[in-house]
Amino acid sequence: MGPTAFRIAGLPEILQELGCQVEDVGDAVPAAMPDVSHSNPAVRNLDAIIAWTKSVGERAYEMAKACDVPIFLGGDHSMSAGTVSGVARHAQDLGQPQFVLWLDAHTDLHTLHTTTSGNLHGTPVAYFTGQSGFEGFPAPVAPVDPRNMCMMGIRSVDQAEKRHVAEIGITVFDMRAIDEQGIVGPLNSFLERVRAANGRLHVSLDVDFLDPDIAPAVGTTVNGGATFREAHLIMEMLHDSGLVTSLDLAELNPFLDVRAKTALLMTDLAASLFGRRVLERKTRTY
Repeated sequence: MGPTAFRIAGLPEILQELGCQVEDVGDAVPAAMPDVSHSNPAVRNLDAIIAWTKSVGERAYEMAKACDVPIFLGGDHSMSAGTVSGVARHAQDLGQPQFVLWLDAHTDLHTLHTTTSGNLHGTPVAYFTGQSGFEGFPAPVAPVDPRNMCMMGIRSVDQAEKRHVAEIGITVFDMRAIDEQGIVGPLNSFLERVRAANGRLHVSLDVDFLDPDIAPAVGTTVNGGATFREAHLIMEMLHDSGLVTSLDLAELNPFLDVRAKTALLMTDLAASLFGRRVLERKTRTY
């Protein structure tokens, strides 16, 4: 129901008002579910996640070829195993490096072997960066270099994921770093890296990046998330950069929402990324 909630909140119409040409290509459907099992008894819904990853990966690849900025609406953040691997495949076709800005409370770096919850929305980053431990999944055609990732808003990480972050070289600005340094410096440093490499930038925005007081419609709430203004500032800076080439809006569960406040906030954040602002002002050009 996540994509439907975004439609009801008026996302297509708002983007059209901002001058975007918008085509709703409908909901994705999973590929045929394989008959699979895993030695880790905690793993749940493995057949469904493999089927969705195959389907969404192909759909994302085709959308990346067909439009300037594909927007993927969900739904469980496991969708990013498909969306990011699909757009990264297109980046490889173009001869450009794929970068990812991961806005989330969690690093999502577990594999099928390390997850203890069995919830595979905790695995997409490990998958699309080409880590081992994904038996039965299609191998990513163009794994994202972990050094081309920046995570912001992180505040719920277990010991296995902490070790993995350090080992593979992902840049992480957790909420303490944001408290100490603010948003502007860390984000600008990452955007400069993307620009210098002539890279393509995928933004993956999970509802639980935001503080649950302003965005309750997610099953994995973690207190102390980004504020309304911090989130909008990130989106405004991303628009000003002109670097974003694809976007996830993930983990919206309308059954947990309060008078659609989360759906409306996420839609407003997307609008900020595409150029909506209170006062027009001159911005830096590159």
